[in-house]
Amino acid sequence: MSVLVNKASKVIVQGFTGSEGSFHAQQMLEYGTNVVGGVTPGKGGSQHLGKPVFNTVQDAVDQTGADVSIIFVPPAFAADAIMEAADAGIGVIIAITEGIPTKDMIYAKEYVKDRNVTLIGPNCPGVMTAEECKVGIMPGFIFQKGKIGIVSKSGTLTYEAVDQLTKAGLGQTTAIGIGGDPIIGTTTKEAVELLMNDPETEGIVMIGEIGGGMEAEAARWIQADGNRKPVVGFIAGQTAPKGRRMGHAGAIIGGADDTAAAKMRIMRECGIHVVESPALIGETMVKALEEAAVGEK
Repeated sequence: MSVLVNKASKVIVQGFTGSEGSFHAQQMLEYGTNVVGGVTPGKGGSQHLGKPVFNTVQDAVDQTGADVSIIFVPPAFAADAIMEAADAGIGVIIAITEGIPTKDMIYAKEYVKDRNVTLIGPNCPGVMTAEECKVGIMPGFIFQKGKIGIVSKSGTLTYEAVDQLTKAGLGQTTAIGIGGDPIIGTTTKEAVELLMNDPETEGIVMIGEIGGGMEAEAARWIQADGNRKPVVGFIAGQTAPKGRRMGHAGAIIGGADDTAAAKMRIMRECGIHVVESPALIGETMVKALEEAAVGEK
């Protein structure tokens, strides 16, 4: 078991023939992802990378049975692309696009809410189930099938955690890049909950950043849920000045609980193994799993 995507997922690429879509679709195909086609309005009926191109998501779903979509559509049109995928019955929509206007996302998030859809992103590196399915822009070669799930607001820190888990011999089940924008489809808590309920995932790495209350919400849920699996947590932005946006649109310290120190305190209080540096994620997870095993005996 993994979460969200696996080798049976039928994936389409929205923005398939553009430069970003083409490049990453090629990488996904090389990893072994079951890409069944793509969507570029006006180019329906043609072939691209050996796969069919459709004018609409509905056409693609009707003809391929696609259930996952990845979006590489330019920011001005990306929210429409999300809603089109939801209308067509896609179950998991992964929006990679950065720079979608916040007001567009408010509307799109509300729109997909009643449609039994899981939206990941936008402004995220995607979702990757090790050695099965890559739907995003994560580098496949650092992944190794294993037992740790990852939830992260940061792309590069996701790769750092994955690499350490591979080198530690633990490997990964699924890595979920939830995105760094203020309005995203799946929160830290919702992604953690998916992995907590996945029988193959034995531990979880949770990478957050300054701004917003998602990490605190997730930490409190983990504690209320009974700390069923060890969670290693890291918060980026420990040296960030108040009121200045850092990298991601959502990474800005507003109130007292938005700071890295406050989030790390809350996470520790909720029984999460908090690390001060991302370099310690792998070794801390090894220790946390050992402690959990001793506790069960």
